Amino acid sequence: MNIAIVGTGYVGLVSGTCFAEMGINVTCVDVDVNKIENLKKGIIPIYEPGLEEMVHKNVKAGRLHFTTDLASCLNDVEVVFSAVGTPPDEDGSADLKYVLEVARTIGRNMNSYVLVVTKSTVPVGTAKKVKAAIQEELDKRGVAIEFDVASNPEFLKEGNAIDDFMKPDRVVVGVESEKAKSLMENLYKPFMMNNYRMIFTDIPSAEMIKYAANAMLATRISFMNDIANLCEIMGADVNMVRKGIGTDARIGSKFLYAGCGYGGSCFPKDVKALIKTAAHNGYEMKVLQAVEEVNENQKSVLFRKLHKHFDGDLHGKTIGMWGLAFKPETDDMREAPSLVLIHHLLNAGCTVKVYDPVAMDECKRKIGDSVIYCNDRYEATLDTDALLLVTEWKEFRIPSWAVLNKMMKQPVIIDGRNIYDRQQVKESGFHYYNIG
Repeated sequence: MNIAIVGTGYVGLVSGTCFAEMGINVTCVDVDVNKIENLKKGIIPIYEPGLEEMVHKNVKAGRLHFTTDLASCLNDVEVVFSAVGTPPDEDGSADLKYVLEVARTIGRNMNSYVLVVTKSTVPVGTAKKVKAAIQEELDKRGVAIEFDVASNPEFLKEGNAIDDFMKPDRVVVGVESEKAKSLMENLYKPFMMNNYRMIFTDIPSAEMIKYAANAMLATRISFMNDIANLCEIMGADVNMVRKGIGTDARIGSKFLYAGCGYGGSCFPKDVKALIKTAAHNGYEMKVLQAVEEVNENQKSVLFRKLHKHFDGDLHGKTIGMWGLAFKPETDDMREAPSLVLIHHLLNAGCTVKVYDPVAMDECKRKIGDSVIYCNDRYEATLDTDALLLVTEWKEFRIPSWAVLNKMMKQPVIIDGRNIYDRQQVKESGFHYYNIG
């Protein structure tokens, strides 16, 4: 089977590479000439464990190709996935200009049947707009060519995307025809050999499933952060609370970890988009509005703890930060709590020293040289008045407290992910603060 995937960002590149790994002939398309030329040279635009090796393997095998010209490959493919960006518009709603431009390009250039599958996270009703855009272009050409549209939302976790795609816990597909259903079943059959996990729905339901899933996970995070803040006031321990409620089978233990807020490319954008979709249809998502408010407030929690420890006098302090990416195993800093924290620290007159295993270049791209970039975790603590743990990378989990004591000017640890044992850190001579 031959397929095309438009968009070589996180979703498109991972999806295309994994399809190629299963023997499918894949052409990845992007309008960014530099990105495509780099991919042809084996230069990967994102950090994702295992992806670079898999791209090189499938390019060498002749199953994975890169081009800037979608029109040139339309005659050779049965399925076109649209995996272009849907950035938030000024009002927070999803901007569909790239999605619709892909649809128009297909309508202008297709000469035989094609199944157009939306892989991007899009609001309910987008498939109708895609279908209308394709049909409008066909009408302009005065041709009658059969086509189908479908929705196939992605559920990839950054840092674990390869496994998520190769061994999915479910594949959701919204279709309108048996032909589209059959094509999608054949496409995903190699991933279903051990356990059939395909869920076919109508298209609007498939579009909603992605938003509802991310909104639920974001809600759990904000709920636990709210509980953690109350625990601090009341003298309870949020880690014990988490264990106590997580053993309830109706609740489960996942996404119940308190911290300094969620970020990334999905949760913030999708929560905003769902709120706006509801508003456009005359409904108010009160729970999700609170989820968003709690999360924005939580991104400043480490700064508030630091501010309180130093009685509001942070000017001239040197602060170390471990972690910049919004989560481990990625260099993604979109909506990352670290950016909010750095902004607060710089405004307060602090010197900020940072270290992250993979996100340093991305940080430089976003904020330039406003912070000091360090070569390793300990260098980021030299002569600091406090250390803030922002991202729970594995290499931060068991530091040498004796080394930190010697490196730091003042022994203050603020743990934004609750990864350290309070008693152990205090016995090592530190002032220790965590979440909840």
